[in-house]
Amino acid sequence: MTIPFYKYQGTGNDFVIIDNRTLFFPKDDTKFVSKVCDRKFGVGADGLILLENHPELDFKMVYYNADGNQSSMCGNGGRCIVAFAKALKIIDSSTSFEAIDGLHEATIKDGVVHLKMQDVATIKATETYSFLDTGSPHHIQFAENLETLDVKKEGASIRYSDLYGNAGSNINFVDQTGSDVFAVRTYERGVEDETLSCGTGVTAVALAMHHQGKTVSNRVQLSVEGGTLEVSFEKQAQGYENIFLIGPATHVFEGVITW
Repeated sequence: MTIPFYKYQGTGNDFVIIDNRTLFFPKDDTKFVSKVCDRKFGVGADGLILLENHPELDFKMVYYNADGNQSSMCGNGGRCIVAFAKALKIIDSSTSFEAIDGLHEATIKDGVVHLKMQDVATIKATETYSFLDTGSPHHIQFAENLETLDVKKEGASIRYSDLYGNAGSNINFVDQTGSDVFAVRTYERGVEDETLSCGTGVTAVALAMHHQGKTVSNRVQLSVEGGTLEVSFEKQAQGYENIFLIGPATHVFEGVITW
């Protein structure tokens, strides 16, 4: 079997995306998905995304981590699949689609995607870290010398600690560089390494920083290893609503996988 694929990236967070509207893809073959994502023996990606039909919405997003397992919501992957759907002419400039965490809305113009994320009702804040779920679980803490931090080592030590048990968490290290600007480096579970960008991660950081009073702005800029993202939101009496992850999504190349 030959499988056409498309490679997309959002601020360096890269994905293999496949048009699976005919449901031909071997979705339960974890080893195959992992091999496709392998940077030595496959295409190479932080994750694999399937675009499928949906009975009521424009499409359905099915997301796999690089380890081959289906995972929780991926924000940058969500932005990239919106760009892919536009390239397939499934959508024009706006869309509604389903992901593992529910309904998402998005707009796309000049390659920049505004992706609406799920509302966040609660944020756990301690003296040393914050924790919240933005479609995926995220631990957030400030780090000195962020540029030289061993993110893989330090992130793994927290991800596999008793704090999060078997489920684990994504780990975000943060440094404030302006009144509404934060530098972020993220260790992603499922990839089990640092990625150049994490969409649900920067969303979590923006909300946590506002919740902690580190910024009063409702539009926060996040500098990641792969570029710059923005997150806008509205503070409510209980949590945050109208949360948007904003940034570019770019087609890199396409090809065929032999399986």
